[in-house]
Amino acid sequence: MPLLQSIVHRLDPTLDGERLTLTAAPQEQAVPSDNPVMTSLVGALNDTYNTKPKGWGRFAEEGEQAGPLAMWLRDYLAGDKSFAELSVALAERLAKQLQEQLSVSGYLVISHQRQGDTETLLFALVHQREGIGINSEHHAVPAAQLNTSQLTLAARINLTQWQSDAPSAQYVSFLKDRGGKKLAEGLVALLGMEEGVDAPAETRTLLKAFSDYVEKEDFDDEVSREKTDTLVDYANEQLRRGEPMTLEELSGLVNEQQPKAFYEHIRNADYGLSPEIPPDKRTLSQFRRFTGRAGGVSISFDSHLLGSSIEYDAAQDRLIIKQVPKQLREQLTKQD
Repeated sequence: MPLLQSIVHRLDPTLDGERLTLTAAPQEQAVPSDNPVMTSLVGALNDTYNTKPKGWGRFAEEGEQAGPLAMWLRDYLAGDKSFAELSVALAERLAKQLQEQLSVSGYLVISHQRQGDTETLLFALVHQREGIGINSEHHAVPAAQLNTSQLTLAARINLTQWQSDAPSAQYVSFLKDRGGKKLAEGLVALLGMEEGVDAPAETRTLLKAFSDYVEKEDFDDEVSREKTDTLVDYANEQLRRGEPMTLEELSGLVNEQQPKAFYEHIRNADYGLSPEIPPDKRTLSQFRRFTGRAGGVSISFDSHLLGSSIEYDAAQDRLIIKQVPKQLREQLTKQD
């Protein structure tokens, strides 16, 4: 991941706790792109960010939602504004926008990075925690460190998608934790964006469309399992990369012999899915398997088997297994 630009500012509450103040890094101290420690830090922040629940959308073009960030970015990419100037403007607006959220104090890491053909701008507020280190005399000493594994405020802009001006592109994402509603609202205002795709709902609809497709095509259990694994593996890879799933690309992976079949199934059945869907980790993790344990009984099975070799009778609260696994059947037979 080549790091093109990066800088770190500091946000702190005032002594009276009334507002946030910004301590900006000197503009001439923007961290060079070849700094391996900063590259490692930004990489760790990206990894954490990719696993978190997010909201998605695009810059609002007009109206109350539109903000100055899009204009600042255009000036930066055109060479009319330095990266340090862009970062200070963004940090000042963040401090003002979230002045009542004093818990957001910490180090604001802002980076411009490239991965493959894609360039992104990431900003994340990182908290410091106390740890323990070993000094030159081999003694244990207090050592402050950044907590990169827990983020409550972060956003990423896919600059490449934004500049392509694709009408359906959801190129802005931000952390959207259930417990941080005010922070999320503040980020939306800061970014000057309008929310678009609901990642959990879109992912659930996609999985429903996939289950319907598997049932319609009447694949056997082994083929169904392989296609399920293909879908989940692709979604998790896109999640790791921080990129949305593309329906046409997924269709080709699900059925290599008929690469358009799944895509046409989605379109013909009118599921209302966007061409690109940000994967939702929690929804995906629940799709692969159903599990349950209680009173000495443990049950686990692939979700695609429900409705075929496994049925659930909600009225009687019974789970019916039509094809008992051979090993279990042999154990049960020996009990007779």
